[in-house]
Amino acid sequence: MSELAQPEAHRRYSAKRQSTLTADKGWMQRFGLVWSDLQEGAKLYRLVWTLACSDIKLRYRGSLIGPFWLTLSTAIQIGAMAFLYADLFHTDIHTYIPFLAVSLVLWGYLSSLTSDGCICFSAYDTLIKGTRMPFIVHVVRSVIRNTIILLHNVVVIVAVFVLMGKSLTFYSLAAIPGFLLWLIDGVAISFLLGTICARFRDIPQIVAAIMQVAFFMTPIMWQATTLRGHPGTESVVLYNPFVYILDVVRNPLLNEPLSALFVMKALVISGLLVLVSLVSFARFRGRISFWV
Repeated sequence: MSELAQPEAHRRYSAKRQSTLTADKGWMQRFGLVWSDLQEGAKLYRLVWTLACSDIKLRYRGSLIGPFWLTLSTAIQIGAMAFLYADLFHTDIHTYIPFLAVSLVLWGYLSSLTSDGCICFSAYDTLIKGTRMPFIVHVVRSVIRNTIILLHNVVVIVAVFVLMGKSLTFYSLAAIPGFLLWLIDGVAISFLLGTICARFRDIPQIVAAIMQVAFFMTPIMWQATTLRGHPGTESVVLYNPFVYILDVVRNPLLNEPLSALFVMKALVISGLLVLVSLVSFARFRGRISFWV
């Protein structure tokens, strides 16, 4: 009897691990599946890290300095733009270059999170169709990959701070909670855009156009103080969500004050983003495998 019971127990265990096709029973079931997806993905953290590192190695395979090409190109861009725009905006060069370096590096990270989030599912269609794996693995894989590239580009910020004689203080540690908020936003935006772009393949081009416009409408190459005295253009900063998201990390690094209002608005924007992405992913989770 024990010999017969053991295979039966094994079959029951295997049945629990297999996917079953059931009718949609509403939002409770959908959110339950999302929670299960998050739990299973958390157990695969080593796999996620390995896949993210593998992506970087494959992208720069055969390259002499690898991802440091992005660091070099960012440094050249900052050096080419700094003196010109500092003169155009009548800004002290010792203040403007650190501002420009931090802004360009951080914006590059946000832009990469958004663009890679659009294809976080469609780029791995073969893996999604051929392997039973939590969707969060592909999302976090994209976020970690871009975070590793950001760490390479931080070298530019350090070099600029040393050359300009600008030092970090204990207040700069306030950027850490802001960066953790960015990681949450990166996961949320990847879930949202990855789901939408898996269905509509024109969305990545639209998102890229929006990010290009946002780059010029956000204080990155220019400082928000240049708009003082221009009431018609102050709304560019007031109603721009990227300003609040960017400043929760940028201001502490530049030793600039960060108001509680800015922090509150950044938290509200992030909360809405997480809520919308969670609802959309829960609603269309079962269709992603058929869309990619």
